[in-house]
Amino acid sequence: MSTYPPKQHQDNNINHMIEVIKHYPLATIISVNQNIPFITHLPLIYNEAGKLIGHIDKFNPQAAFLKNNNPITVIFSGPQCYISPSIYTTNQLPTWNYIKVHLTGTVKAIESKEVLKHSIIKMTEFLEAPLHKYVLEPDNPRMLGALDYINMFEITINSWEGKFKLSQDKKTEDIKNAKAELIRANTESMEHFLNKII
Repeated sequence: MSTYPPKQHQDNNINHMIEVIKHYPLATIISVNQNIPFITHLPLIYNEAGKLIGHIDKFNPQAAFLKNNNPITVIFSGPQCYISPSIYTTNQLPTWNYIKVHLTGTVKAIESKEVLKHSIIKMTEFLEAPLHKYVLEPDNPRMLGALDYINMFEITINSWEGKFKLSQDKKTEDIKNAKAELIRANTESMEHFLNKII
């Protein structure tokens, strides 16, 4: 476990970290080969065996390192925002609050096309919850045609780090205000950002 951030901003509760993974499944996966980092952003699903399952385009250069028990680093990012001193009841400096989960592990390729197909269907089912407006059928021709171009992999997790910087070192009222600001800022900034680019 890293000594940074300070202890009050670390959360060692694996259940809390799993909640981050389930609610924010788009991960940053990092492989290193000959001191060159390979970085991809893709959804990973935490399964009942306690492993992470993912799929990657076989033409992605990082795909070559997602096998053979190669080491990997994975980052999941939860909500984050700037915290203005104006929201506190006490005298503070500006800061940034965030939730991150850092994992290290080893990765191996899953070669079976049938397992890959089932995994894609299960991932879609998970991501469609709770309304399940779309169901990916096993005989979907577009999925069947894509199987030759997708590599499936499984990550065994070796270490967990929860970095939850949420003003825990402040007074109770200030912690509540910081939580409310995190909720407000993430809701408003998403709408403002998307309206600018779309």
